[in-house]
Amino acid sequence: MDGISDVGVGVKRGSDEMSMYNSPNSGMSSISDGTSNGSDSKKLKVDEAPPSRVLHIRKLPNEASETEVIALGLPFGKVTNILTLKGKNQAFLEMGTEEAAITMVNYYTTVTPHVRNVPVFIQYSNHKELKTDAGNQRTQAVLQAVSAVQSGGSPSSDIQEALAAASSPVLRIIIDNMFYPVTLDVLQQIFSKFGTVMKIITFTKNNQFQALLQFSDPVNAQHAKLALDGQNIYNSCCTLRIDFSKLVNLNVKYNNDKSRDYTRPELPAGDGQPSVDSSMAAAFSKDSNSLLGKIPGALNPLSAAAAAAAAAGRVALAGQTGASGVLLVSNLNEEMVTPQSLFTLFGVYGDVQRVKILYNKKDSSLIQMSDGNQAQLAMSHLNGQKMYGKIIRVTLSKHQTVALPRDGLDDQGLTKDFTNSPLHRFKKPGSKNFQNIFPPSATLHLSNVPQDVAEDDLRLLFSNAGGTVKAFKFFQDRKMALIQMSTVEEAIQALIDLHNYNMGGNQHLRVSFSKSTI
Repeated sequence: MDGISDVGVGVKRGSDEMSMYNSPNSGMSSISDGTSNGSDSKKLKVDEAPPSRVLHIRKLPNEASETEVIALGLPFGKVTNILTLKGKNQAFLEMGTEEAAITMVNYYTTVTPHVRNVPVFIQYSNHKELKTDAGNQRTQAVLQAVSAVQSGGSPSSDIQEALAAASSPVLRIIIDNMFYPVTLDVLQQIFSKFGTVMKIITFTKNNQFQALLQFSDPVNAQHAKLALDGQNIYNSCCTLRIDFSKLVNLNVKYNNDKSRDYTRPELPAGDGQPSVDSSMAAAFSKDSNSLLGKIPGALNPLSAAAAAAAAAGRVALAGQTGASGVLLVSNLNEEMVTPQSLFTLFGVYGDVQRVKILYNKKDSSLIQMSDGNQAQLAMSHLNGQKMYGKIIRVTLSKHQTVALPRDGLDDQGLTKDFTNSPLHRFKKPGSKNFQNIFPPSATLHLSNVPQDVAEDDLRLLFSNAGGTVKAFKFFQDRKMALIQMSTVEEAIQALIDLHNYNMGGNQHLRVSFSKSTI
């Protein structure tokens, strides 16, 4: 089989190489070059092979092992043969079925495959099967070991090492559009469908909820990534973005609602963190109406109403283990901040009940939301944002409620009760406001604009709030508009100053963050 001729393809420069080789259509294709100089004149004819269970893999790094090449095909089905052409940095991989090969090529059309952090290119081969020398014992041993892993056996250590090099057992998970809180338990429930979850660490970074999750085996991580990347946990929100982590092992010090090592139940809970009530966690995961139901390899999307109910139910559960709706906000600008300004900003993400600026530490405040969901949402969106020129820190507080000052005691207006405020955005169940919760952005959405108010009036109003208006656009009915400030900080300031601003005739302007740009 030494004389295998390379697949008949044209050679093309640029990062867009995959799209040209991966089209399953046979025959001649005309493809425009994907270079960024805007020239469409370069056309390239590519003679593509029809689908085959043998795949041709190019641009492999010099040190790539057979097992690493096999790992590319593992998530799609049985790998039945492999031939590596070391000198040419190429390999041929034979899948058990043509369907598996087609699935693999289609997947790698949208997600560039990597071996040892080097992008490689995959296409159908002109060969229908690989006739390699059966005496190549090493290749056969690797294939047998890998198929043993796939059928549930335990891999030998050298195979494990090679697989780990091809892909880590640790996934990095980012959750977009997090309208409902996603907890460590929810992640464990979703990902355990694909293998044994050993450890999870959750954290907020760049204002986004993220997690690192470690499987017992890199193959499980591959399967989970393939099935779940881009899926929504709930209907049209909480989208999973999944990558392999560069870490191959997580170091978990505490078992609590932020981190968990399932292999070491004896770990302490850590600083004032609620420890996990295992009986409750077990009851929760067995609940037949539980959040994610039975996941047959993909998420079971909930209706928004069911998700809200499930989320509310979960918060009630979490409430028993010490989670509360009270936030501690620190590094505030004590010269400028007021209970009212905190009520307005945090009110974008939930109904603020009470605000207390701490008497002995006026750069810190306790904010009581109406439930733990809203507290989590406000924390994930506002931690790290700038308010009155200072980057604020938002964490969950140990307090269950915010106490009001005793009767007759003057605390200089530092505590305010907003329980009966008419400005709560989320009082009405099913309100449109639930669907319009977005992270702070430079573009603001205005509504309830009086008919006689012109663009110039609004531009002037928002410039006077201390910012620069970059762009403005009325909606068709002119009751709503988008206005773009020059920074997110300016938009936050404008929202604090101008939400509920009286535009005359008792019409109050409503301001929220927008996901659009103008």
